[in-house]
Amino acid sequence: MIIIKKAKALSGFLLQRRNNHQLIGFVPTMGALHPGHLALINTSTKTNDLTVCSIFVNPTQFNNSDDFQKYPVTIEKDIKMLEQSGCDVLFLPPVSEIYPMGLTQLENYDLGLLEKILEGKFRPGHFQGVCQVVHRLLEIIKPQFLYLGQKDYQQCLVIKKLLSIRKLNIQIVIVPTVRETDGLAMSSRNKRLTVEAREQATEISKTLLFVKENMKKGETNKLINAATLQLLNKGFKIDYITIASAENLTEVNEWNGKSKIVVLAAAFINGVRLIDNMLIN
Repeated sequence: MIIIKKAKALSGFLLQRRNNHQLIGFVPTMGALHPGHLALINTSTKTNDLTVCSIFVNPTQFNNSDDFQKYPVTIEKDIKMLEQSGCDVLFLPPVSEIYPMGLTQLENYDLGLLEKILEGKFRPGHFQGVCQVVHRLLEIIKPQFLYLGQKDYQQCLVIKKLLSIRKLNIQIVIVPTVRETDGLAMSSRNKRLTVEAREQATEISKTLLFVKENMKKGETNKLINAATLQLLNKGFKIDYITIASAENLTEVNEWNGKSKIVVLAAAFINGVRLIDNMLIN
C-alpha cells in the first residue's frame, strides 16, 4: 500500500492510472477504522483496479469542538488494517492540503430539507462540512465509484445531493451496516463507551428492530412512542427516533404499506452520541 500526503502527488499518480483505463474506487474515512470500514474497502477491491482510502478528521463538520478533540485517532492500527484489507493507496493529508485557502469563506451548498432535519437539525453546519471535505477529496481523487456505509444514512443522501449539485459523474455504492454480534452498529465512537454503556448501547438496534418487526400499514405515531419510551427507560437521552421516506427522509406519519421507509435514531448514552437506522420494506 502506498501512503500519500500531498494532494498534487495523489492527483498525478491517479491521473496515470485513469489514462491506463483503470477503475478507481474511493472510501473516505476519518480513521479509527473498524470492520465496517473494511467492508467498504473489500467491496471496492472486488470491483476496481485501484482502491483509495482517505483518513482525515475533518474539522469543519464538527459543530461541537469538544467532540472534535475527543474523536479517536489510531493511525498506526489503521494503516495495518488497510494493508491487510488490500487497500492500494492511503491518502493521509494535513488540514492545509484539504483547505489550502484556510477554514473561512468555504463553499456553501444548497442541501434543502436534508440540512434542516434529523442530523441537520441537531448538528447545525455538520453537512456543510461533510460536503466541503467530500467535494475537495473527489476533486483530488476523481474516482469512478464512491463507497459509503448505510449507518450514516442521511449523510449518504447528502452526498448524493452533492454529486447532483456539482454534476459529478461518480457512482455511489452504499454498503449495508456492519454490526457486532449483539446487534450494535459498528462505529468509531463505540471506542468511547464504558463497559456498562457499551452493554446499554445495544438497546438502540433492539429498538429499531422492534419498530421494523411491528411496522404495519397505517399510523406510525403509536409505534414511535413505544420505541421512544423503550429507549428512555434504558437511560438514553434521545435526539430523535423517527420513521421516514427512504428516498428523501420526509417524516412518515401514515404508511401505505408499500413505500420504502427507514427508521432512524440518534441518542446519547453516558455522554456518547450514537446513530443507527434500519430499512423497512
